[in-house]
Amino acid sequence: MVFRRLLTVLLHSPQLVERLSESRPIRRAAQLTAFALLQAQLRGQDAVRRLRGLAAGPAGSLGRRAARFRDTFTQELRRGLRERPGSPPGSRRGPGANP
Repeated sequence: MVFRRLLTVLLHSPQLVERLSESRPIRRAAQLTAFALLQAQLRGQDAVRRLRGLAAGPAGSLGRRAARFRDTFTQELRRGLRERPGSPPGSRRGPGANP
């Protein structure tokens, strides 16, 4: 509790904050933080450009890909349910019911 109070008082001291901001480790941490944020922003913009390129590609290619994925997924799900050993879902009543 005393440590928290001491830390709060120190961090609200303008002179201490000024001296810390001029220190090499704090400046380096700020540079690294700014670099990481800038890289994330650039990568996000690049991803948006690529997605827009896919969407603006040959008439609805992104829509066709999504529809093909949906169809394949439902086919595989149905096949997996058919090939599953045991009773079909919903045939058992209540948790732990004997078939």
